[in-house]
Amino acid sequence: MEKRTWNQFTIKNGNKSLVLETIIKHSPISRADIANNTGLNKGTVSSQVIELLQEELIYERGPGQSSGGRRPVMLHFNQKAGYSIGIDIGVNYILGILTDLEGNICGESSLPLHNLEFANIINQLLGIIDSLVAAAPPSRYGIVGIGIGVPGSVSKCGQILLAPNLGWKEFDLKSLLEEKYDCPIIIENEANAGAYGEKTFGSGRNESDIVYISVGVGIGVGLILNDQLYRGTNGFAGEMGHMTIEVNGTTCRCGNEGCWELYASEQALKSYSQQLNISSELDELDKIIELAEEGCETAIAAFQTLGEYLGTGIINIINSFNPKQVIIGNRIAKAKKWIEQPLRSKTTNNSLWFQQNDLEIDFSKLTTHSTALGVSAFVFEGFLKSNIPTSVPVNN
Repeated sequence: MEKRTWNQFTIKNGNKSLVLETIIKHSPISRADIANNTGLNKGTVSSQVIELLQEELIYERGPGQSSGGRRPVMLHFNQKAGYSIGIDIGVNYILGILTDLEGNICGESSLPLHNLEFANIINQLLGIIDSLVAAAPPSRYGIVGIGIGVPGSVSKCGQILLAPNLGWKEFDLKSLLEEKYDCPIIIENEANAGAYGEKTFGSGRNESDIVYISVGVGIGVGLILNDQLYRGTNGFAGEMGHMTIEVNGTTCRCGNEGCWELYASEQALKSYSQQLNISSELDELDKIIELAEEGCETAIAAFQTLGEYLGTGIINIINSFNPKQVIIGNRIAKAKKWIEQPLRSKTTNNSLWFQQNDLEIDFSKLTTHSTALGVSAFVFEGFLKSNIPTSVPVNN
């Protein structure tokens, strides 16, 4: 077993992180209660609180209620000490949000993507980031980082290895952004980020074993196992949109045949509803939803077929991971009304009966914002856990 050596600096900063985490979780809280909750002595708590006040990560307000004696001064987390940017790059959209250090959305920018040429996507991405940087209120630490969710395989060091629906292969988006913006950059698979967004802010807040299924033009899967995001050995876990569900099926952009996303995503919905002749200038999903609301049998049947194929893939996931909760998110969650029943029927009738015990199948409460919120959380949590903030303001 490796022996760990702790020096005074490490202990000090570990204590400060513990004090800050306690304030974030229990704000407003007194110094005495921090000591009680953490087991640290009052002198240690006091010294760490002084540093955090100087760093403007917390502030005092009060007094609070007394349990006997002088009423205590209460400590609050300063969620507006800095701001985080979260970006979700879809195949037919880019969504960007500006959040404070608690994940509250303070600004938002989005646009559709009709031109998937690399230069166009990058220009649109930079434009959204610049607009969100400009929208950030003045603060001590400015923009503490930028997180990007990408629909593809991303290595642990943030390199995009393959994003087939965007036509990207072995692309270093992280270095490109680091050259332009003076703050940390995080690149993550969009389904992993979406799973973390749901766990932190959405439908999965109370569960420890979650499968998040992001259904857009493609399908991505994010796994939360034992309260931890599971990335796999090299960071590529969750590429279940490319599991084969049809032997000798249609050829996918990834090179495989019969991939799940070819039968249960927006691209599949387009093929199921071809006879509707929807103009390419319109958002096809929104238009098909509108037609289904009007009672169009073709539109409703298209969603039902998609729901059955979603259920087929979910059966394999349930049997593989035995999760407590499956969450269906991204744009397709807007069509819950028509896909839920065939999806549930498929999973109920075809998955192993004992796998269904305690299983919950839910639709995302965050809908299209799961990924952007997830990468934003990665950014500001990393900033807060760094013990001594070092980011350089870019908006003051």
